[in-house]
Amino acid sequence: MKIKELALTNYRNYQELSLTFGDGLTIITGENAQGKTNLLEAIFLLSLAKSHRTNHDQELIQWEEELATLQATITTEHFEFPLELILNKKGKIAKLNHIEQSKLSHFIGKFNVILFAPEDLQLIKGSPSLRRKFIDSELGQSHPVYLQELLSYQRILKQRNAYLKQYGRTSQFDDIYFEILTEQLVEKATLVIKYRVKFIEELERIAEPIHRDLSNQREQLKIIYQSSSSKLDYNDLKDIEAQLLALFKQALNREKEQGITVYGPHRDDIIFYINDKKAQFFGSQGQQRTIVLSIKLAELELFHNMTGEYPVLLLDDVLSELDDNRQMILMSHIEDKVQTFLTTASIEGIKLHELKNADILYVEKGQISRGESA
Repeated sequence: MKIKELALTNYRNYQELSLTFGDGLTIITGENAQGKTNLLEAIFLLSLAKSHRTNHDQELIQWEEELATLQATITTEHFEFPLELILNKKGKIAKLNHIEQSKLSHFIGKFNVILFAPEDLQLIKGSPSLRRKFIDSELGQSHPVYLQELLSYQRILKQRNAYLKQYGRTSQFDDIYFEILTEQLVEKATLVIKYRVKFIEELERIAEPIHRDLSNQREQLKIIYQSSSSKLDYNDLKDIEAQLLALFKQALNREKEQGITVYGPHRDDIIFYINDKKAQFFGSQGQQRTIVLSIKLAELELFHNMTGEYPVLLLDDVLSELDDNRQMILMSHIEDKVQTFLTTASIEGIKLHELKNADILYVEKGQISRGESA
């Protein structure tokens, strides 16, 4: 899978932009705050219909403009098709093959990307919400039905929490209504958990040998999807629904007191182990970075296994965070098979002579000029 053409109008600091891309590596370089990451963000947006940098679409539209448009031509082994996103003050309009999609979930996943950004290096030691966002983003692309189930879960969760808060104000409680809400929540939670557990299992299967190679055979990586309660056993996926129902029954008084749903996939986490020790607490910075690099490389293979196509790889200023050895391992995994966009403030230090047919784009104040290929 590749992006062949990209056109932006009134997007961030790009008033009008039209670009074509090659199949290999495109290096996007320039000083800070010139628009390098904006370009990657636009490509990411065409995949997931949302930015990885902001939850406010208005920030993506140029000042004093009513709307911004993003258009792209995507090619796969068998097809070529256009994508379009129109951002305005009311929301988004998503078009696939020039046809407006009634739901964003019908648009998401048609064009797959893997993003590796500096904030991903916080994946190990950052908050659980970062790790949940990671798994939801990847599963949302590879399994659009997962995204629908997650959105349904979040909608019911919001209703359930609102009712618990209302009880805190009024002390009025309808047991039958709350039981129905809980049953609906558990049904969706069970599906979300099953998707997540299977995804993590497959990710670990692919990432573990990559990580072993990166660590010169010294380290074994394990990735565990961890429940929000020690009373839940995710090893038995057949019994998740019954376990959740029993757990919520036990937690009723606690939930009434706190006014919030205390268990469920919205509070689950992912735990990374190096040689059976939690990397979050015992892993060095170098080990944590190796884990993240292993995960990103594994994601490429995972998408290829599921779809038959490699996703587009977006590397946002991460080479400076990796030592020479990790840089070369990364490049060796992607060269000649993955269309890659790499942003960097300077091309000094990048061994261009070792990269085949790298295209170089120079960005300055939202204007792009092309350099000679490496």
